[in-house]
Amino acid sequence: MTRLLGIDLGDRRIGVALGDDGGTGARGLVTIRRGTLEHDTRLVERLCAEHRVSGLVVGLPLRLDGSEGSQAAAARTWGEVVGARLGLPVAWRDERLTSVGAEASVGRMSRAANGAPPTAATRERHRAAVDRDAARRILQAELDARRTHRHGIDDPFRAAPDPTTGATR
Repeated sequence: MTRLLGIDLGDRRIGVALGDDGGTGARGLVTIRRGTLEHDTRLVERLCAEHRVSGLVVGLPLRLDGSEGSQAAAARTWGEVVGARLGLPVAWRDERLTSVGAEASVGRMSRAANGAPPTAATRERHRAAVDRDAARRILQAELDARRTHRHGIDDPFRAAPDPTTGATR
């Protein structure tokens, strides 16, 4: 059984999900605050050790036309560095519209009891829940694709190999 961490990398937060290919599916695990690359690596390393993780699935923020822009390049750099430092393989999963689906799933942000706009703490909790659910969706898509591949059906939604290195994107 392969246990994986799903990563939804944002500018301020990292949504993290945990799952395995044993059929249990992905579940949101935690949302962590982004820091330096060293800070992020230490936190991910701790989660990997605690949950005996053997690989990472990093969401790749492709443009709607499927091309890669600066956000995808930043996610690749982050994932490649973290994966190399931890000695873990990294799979790339197209994350288009995962946050939209996560926001729909998590629901609207609640207002204060007196009807006032949400507090800063409420907004932060809501965003963290959306990030965790986006990571869960990224990881679940990877688990589903692996299951499909094991059954001999090609996955048309998996990001293509990098043409320069041949590495799985």
